[in-house]
Formats: sequence, C-alpha cells, structure tokens
Amino acid sequence: MILLDYIINLSIFSLLVSTPLVIRSFTNQQPLKHFRLWVSIYAGLVSIILVLLAFDKQGYTYDIRYAPVILVFAYLGPIPGLVTGAFALLIRLLSAGNWIPAIVGWGVIMLVFSILYLYIQRFSSIKKCIILFCSYIFIYIITIPYAFNIFRDSPLFHFQYLLFVMLGVIIGALLIESNQKVYRMNEILSNTSKMLETSKNELKHTLDELTASEFKYRLIAENTSDLIMVIEKGKFFSYFSPSHEAVLGYRESELKGSKFCNLLHPDDMDMFENTIQKLFDSKDSQSIECRFKHKENHWIYVESRCMSVFGENQIIEHVVIISRDISERKKSEEFLLQSEKLSIVGELAAGVAHEIRNPLTTIKGFVQLYKAEDRSIWFTDLLLSELERIETITSELLSLGKPQAIQLNREDLRALLENTLDLLLPQAHMSGIQFKRMFEDTSFPIICEKNQLRQVFLNILKNAIESMQNGGEILIDLQKGKEHECIITIQDSGCGIPEEILPRLGEPFYTLKEKGTGLGLMICNKIIKQHNGSITYKSKLKEGTVVEITLPLCN
Repeated sequence: MILLDYIINLSIFSLLVSTPLVIRSFTNQQPLKHFRLWVSIYAGLVSIILVLLAFDKQGYTYDIRYAPVILVFAYLGPIPGLVTGAFALLIRLLSAGNWIPAIVGWGVIMLVFSILYLYIQRFSSIKKCIILFCSYIFIYIITIPYAFNIFRDSPLFHFQYLLFVMLGVIIGALLIESNQKVYRMNEILSNTSKMLETSKNELKHTLDELTASEFKYRLIAENTSDLIMVIEKGKFFSYFSPSHEAVLGYRESELKGSKFCNLLHPDDMDMFENTIQKLFDSKDSQSIECRFKHKENHWIYVESRCMSVFGENQIIEHVVIISRDISERKKSEEFLLQSEKLSIVGELAAGVAHEIRNPLTTIKGFVQLYKAEDRSIWFTDLLLSELERIETITSELLSLGKPQAIQLNREDLRALLENTLDLLLPQAHMSGIQFKRMFEDTSFPIICEKNQLRQVFLNILKNAIESMQNGGEILIDLQKGKEHECIITIQDSGCGIPEEILPRLGEPFYTLKEKGTGLGLMICNKIIKQHNGSITYKSKLKEGTVVEITLPLCN
C-alpha cells in the first residue's frame, strides 16, 4: 500500500512538472517577467498537492514534497527554493500534527541548502541536484530516526521514503534537462532559418563591404612598426597589432585578453592606470612614456599616444594606444647625460689638480718637518693621514681630467689577478677574510695596460673587504666565456647594496661609504670600457655583492 501511494505521488509529480514545460513549447517562448518568482510559486503549489496526497503512518505524514524543493534550489537558487519550501512547510503544518519534527527538519534543510549553494553555485544543475539530495539524506537520517526517534526500528520504511524522493528528483531533473535541450535546439534552428531568409544580394553586399574594410584595416595595422593596442572598459587588452611580436616578443594570441598589469613596469603602473581612467572619463587624448615587459624579461621604453573611442550612445567604450619603441633614444639620452657628467668632472678635475696639488705639497712638507722637530704632538699623524687622503682624491681626479696615454701589452690575466690578490693578502688576513680562487687551469692572454687593470681589481677587492665587517670569504672566479672572452667574477658576502641604487654605481661623486669619493667605480668603468670590456653589478641587502667583468681575449 505504501509503495502504491508513492507511485501515485511520483506519477502526479511527473505530470505537474511536464505540464508547464509542454505548454511553454507551444508558446512564443518570450521571457516571462519575474520568472524565478512564478516558478517558485508553481513549485510550491506542486508541493501542496504532494502533501495533500501524502499517507499517514502512526500519526506521521510522509510524502515527496522535498523533491520540488531540491529541484528549485538546484536550478533557481536559494531565494526561490525558500519560497517553495515555505509553501511545503505551511501545507504540512495545516494538514497534519507532529509539528516539531516537521519545523526542525525544514529549518535545518533550508539552512544547509542555502549555505551549501554558496559553494556549489558554479556547478552544473545535475551536480547541484546530486549534492543537495545527498545532504538531504544525511539531514533526514540524523533528525528523523535518531534525533526524534521516529520509526528507528523500521529502516526499510525510511529507505523506501528516501528512494522515492530520489526518484522524484531524478524524474524532475530529466524532464527539465530534456526540455532545455529541445528549447536550445529550437532556438538554434529558429536563428538559422532567420539567417537563411536574408536575401543573397544583401549578404553579398555586406560581405564585400566587410572584406574591403578588413583589407584596409589589416593593410595599416599589419604593416606598421608602431604598436597598436585596444583597451576595454574592464582594463584588459582586446587587440594587439602584429608588430608586438617584433618589439616585445609575444604573439597576439599570448597577449589578447591579458591585464595591462602583466605587461607594465611596476613603477609605471599608477601613472598608466590614472591616464587610462582619465581617458574613459573624458575624450582628451594623452601622451605618456612607460616601460613594457619583453618576453625575455627585459624592459622596453615606449612613447604612447592614447585616444578615447566612442561606442553607442556616445559612451567611451575603448581606448586606443599607439606606441613607439624609444629604447635606443633613451640609451642615447643616458649616454649623452653620462658624457656631460664626465666632461664636467674632467674640467673640475683639471682645475682641482692645478689649484690644490701645489699648495698641498707645501703644507704636507711643513707638517712633516714639524713632526720631525717635535714628535710629542699627537695630531700631526692625523694631519698627515688626511693630507694623504686629499692627495689620493686629487690623483683620482687627475686620472679622469687629464687624458693619459696608455701602453697596451700582451699580458696573462691570470698572473695579473694572482699578483693583485697577493698584494691584498695582508689586509685580508687582518680583516679575517680569505680569498677563494677558482681559476681555470689555462692561460688568459689579453691586450691591456696592466697597471690600470690592477687598479680596477684593487678597487673592487678593497670594496669587498670593507663591506665584510665580520670577516668571511671572497670568491674570485676566472673562466673563459663565449666568443673569445674571459669572465672575472668577484663575489663577497658583505652587507650588500640596495637593488634600487645599483644603476647609480659609477656615477661621479656618488658613494655609500662615509669617507668615499665616489670616483673609484667611475674610474673602474672608464678603464674597462677603454679595454673594450664590460662590468656589471648584482647585489642584495645582507646577501653580498657580485661584480662581473668581461674582457676580450687575444689570439
């Protein structure tokens, strides 16, 4: 008898689910206003009918009213589901006794379904039905046979009830899914037929116009060296001209749809965002300079012209940016600026050398005589120390200000480096520092002025020793590179240099040392360039510094 009641419930439920779906297929299928509300109300009415068809067992009412509730939650969300559930609870309370289990069970189910929906809302409707039904089984078992001790000794009865609720959910989901597929197929067929109804002449005319327009567009966009990109209101790129591959190394497919924060230098981000926002707010064009990231992780300087583009209703919908690579121009400007600095330093050096050196020699001589006559005066040693420091600064200025004729000879770089390290060994031992030499077992013939290169190595090694206040190890690596080059790497474990000031190393009078002149590394850079080499610096605070020097080998 119970099985017969359930089968009747399922049959009527199937009829009630399929009826509006069939009616909808014969209408023009226009969107119904407040669709979710009307469907939830209809599902609530279905629940009322199912409760009215329920059967009693020892004072408790059983039906499959939670099948439409689960379906509404899965397909329409929590609010319509709560509306349907409210109908089901109301008719249950009006039609039978034992209110407490019904109210508690309903409250727990509605709460769990609403919370669970937040986590499964992106799932498909079928998956939602499965998850919600599984949670309903769990809640039912916990509350009915265990919490309220209802028919605990009749597990078969509870199994039958849950089985028929599951069948109701399955039948309802199958009917809805099949109807939706039929609806989509009809919609596709309808749209296809409308397209076929368009006259062939009109289609041909439109196609010809589009082809001509596309040809002109591609002719301009694909044959320009400038970078053309389009930014949408969501601040993502929707178009990149093919020239981006030549300038930045990315193919259009790799860039399309990306956010501009993925391409821009972090320091230029705020300026770029503010400019784009102004363009979306007003129609004024803007010119900016910024840096784009190359695929090989270096930065390209570009000069950009940004313009707003209006869409429908005169609303700005796009921003077009036309950019030009100005990296070479930037390098030229930096080179000219550095040349101007060197020229100023040279002129200053010549004046300082002539105006200071002669009186300095006189002062130093009299101080030495004064010391010889009376050795008890303690500050003469301090005066001589400071005068020697002034002489050192003057000599460094002279090496910059006065062009020096250098005599280039063939030397073995390994022997020259070994000799320099031997000169610094006493100072290194006093500071608790060891030199770790990693030289390839071969000769390194170069054409150079050995005294100048020795000065470079001395400056860099002294800087490394002074940065290691607690002692440690300095690694000196010498090896052959590619294309007849040799690479000298000097690595310390000292205090390090902030990364943001690394580009300033070698600028005249820029130093981090309390008693430094800011000319040592500048002289090193000048000497290495005179020898057709290069010098680079890598450093991090509290991790040490790496100086890498590359020099050409001779045959």
